[in-house]
Amino acid sequence: MARLLERLAQPAPMICGIVNVTPDSFSDGGRYRAVADAVEHARVLIADGADMLDIGGESTRPGATPPSPAEELDRVVPVVSALARTLDVPISVDTSRPEVMRAAVAAGASVINDVRALRAPGALATAAELGVPVCLMHMQGTPGTMQVAPTYTDVADEVMAFLIDRVNTCREAGIPTDHLIIDPGFGFGKSLAHNIELLAALPRFADLGLPVMAGLSRKGMLGAITDRAVDQRTVASATAAMIAATNGASILRVHDVAATVDAVAVGQAVLGSHRNR
Repeated sequence: MARLLERLAQPAPMICGIVNVTPDSFSDGGRYRAVADAVEHARVLIADGADMLDIGGESTRPGATPPSPAEELDRVVPVVSALARTLDVPISVDTSRPEVMRAAVAAGASVINDVRALRAPGALATAAELGVPVCLMHMQGTPGTMQVAPTYTDVADEVMAFLIDRVNTCREAGIPTDHLIIDPGFGFGKSLAHNIELLAALPRFADLGLPVMAGLSRKGMLGAITDRAVDQRTVASATAAMIAATNGASILRVHDVAATVDAVAVGQAVLGSHRNR
């Protein structure tokens, strides 16, 4: 945990590599369900430049049906345990369930990444008890319904108000401010226009003084812009990540680590040169 907080204090964004251990995630569902396959994929992500890993056992793609708690535990815990034993990087568990949070942290996870922002019964108290950093994400609706005509009056204002409320709730529950990360939830109950507005407004979220996670990798918004299939969105994903980093994101949650590392390096070199003139 100390290592993560120290790394977040540095100016360069962290690259968080995605390891989905699900049969039905939108991008790579089923490819890394076996523990050995997940560990090997994680090793590749680290070699490509990932600073941390995010392990998820529930697909939250639009229209997804959640697994049972037992299924999620069976998917996540063996992988977290194997990675914690073999890799020296922070490991995040992508879950909303208290029982999965407990088991994953006991197995070696040091971050909770919750798309439901600790709103599930028992999740807030569990996260406070575990004492690890937590990422709070905004989602309008549920994965099963979130992309059915999402509506906002002002998407940036409403997402920011939600996240501020959740941050305050977490503080009141005893979670330290420096353990909180926020995520505007690109693609989670947002249209293409909403996502673009949020990306442009990302500096406002960074101005809240908390680390901001941005997860744009291979998402439908990029397919809508480029008209490319999920497995052909590497360039678009790296470009979106670079824009997010330029706009203040502290953590970039991505599938294509090497491409993202290069894109962010170029963006930072150009911006750094410009600012030093």
